[in-house]
Formats: sequence, C-alpha cells, structure tokens
Amino acid sequence: MADIIKQIYNAVVEGKVEEASSAVQDALNSGLEADEILNKSLISAMDLVGQRFGEGEIFIPQVLWSAKAMQAAMDLLKPHFTSSRSKDVGKVVIGTARGDIHDIGKNLVAIMLEGAGFQVIDLGVDVEPEGFVEKAIEEKADVIAVSALLTTTMQSMGDVVSLVKERNLPSVKVIIGGAPVDGAFCEEIGADAYGIDAMDGVRKVKELLSR
Repeated sequence: MADIIKQIYNAVVEGKVEEASSAVQDALNSGLEADEILNKSLISAMDLVGQRFGEGEIFIPQVLWSAKAMQAAMDLLKPHFTSSRSKDVGKVVIGTARGDIHDIGKNLVAIMLEGAGFQVIDLGVDVEPEGFVEKAIEEKADVIAVSALLTTTMQSMGDVVSLVKERNLPSVKVIIGGAPVDGAFCEEIGADAYGIDAMDGVRKVKELLSR
C-alpha cells in the first residue's frame, strides 16, 4: 500500500497526469480509502510543489502540470469521499473579477483548495460582484475568493467586499489575489486576506476559518 501512495505522490510532484490517474484507480481498486489517498499523497505532494515554487526551484508550467495531475486524481476520488469531509473543512466560492477573463491562477487555487479538503464552487471568469455574493448566500459559503490579473478589474474586488458588508454577512470572509493585488490594496478595500500565490491563498483561507 505504501508503494502505491508513493507512486501517486511522485506522479503529482512530477506532473504526470495519466500516471497519477492510473495509480489512484489502482489504489481505490485495492481498497484504500479516498481520504487516505488524499491526505497521504496528494496534499503532501502539492505542499512540496508549492514549496519548490516559492523557493524558485520550479516555475508556473511545472506547477500547472502538477495541478493537472492533482485534478485528474481528485476527479477519481470525489465520488468516494465521506460526506462529512467537505462540511468539516469549509466551503469556498471562487471566481475571477468582473471584466477579467484570466483564469490560470484562479484554477490553480481552486484545485489546491479542493486538495486541502475544501468544497469549492467555481464561478469561472468575469464574475459580477452580485454573482459572488448571491452564490455565497445560496451555498452558505464560508469564503469568497476573488482573483484578478488586470489592474482595471481590481475595483470590482472592492465592490464584492462592499456588498458582503451591505448584506450584513459577517460570517463570509473575502480573500483576494492576483498579480496587480497586494496587501495595501487588500487593506484599502477592507478584504479579510490577500494571497501572494496559490499556496499562500490556501494557507490564508485555512487561517480565516480557524479564527
């Protein structure tokens, strides 16, 4: 059993999508629980990928291949997770800000949140502030995560924060991220957290929900 876990771990770290899928299927066929596969191979693999990326050892293309391998594995595992798992960790509504159609960073965060055990509702790109807030209310989400790559779309993030306050939703936290965003802007619009990169975003979401 340890060998198959190691095989999945290596496949994700190395970004081998097909190998990750087949190894996860083998693990499920051999009777391993989905939660065990996730915790012992996928999460630790993406932790290492995030660490290497943060230290400049690997770059975005390699991270994306690892994320694809992770996603392929998650697609096989999802039907097998215990029903309590997502409820215990939290629910995140994620999307790209109004006017912005860039989604690589957002997709990476979504995949890594799922890998960390969160239930993720991905609204896609060019999402209206009302879209984020309405979906968060509908899904009883804990966090709204908004991404932007264009400086012209940053103000839309502030609109999301304003709407959350207008609707009096103190239990819904807002995290922002993306190339033009920084801690000062996060503070300026009153968002709850700012993620420097995908790994930091996941870490910040965990911190928000542990307060």
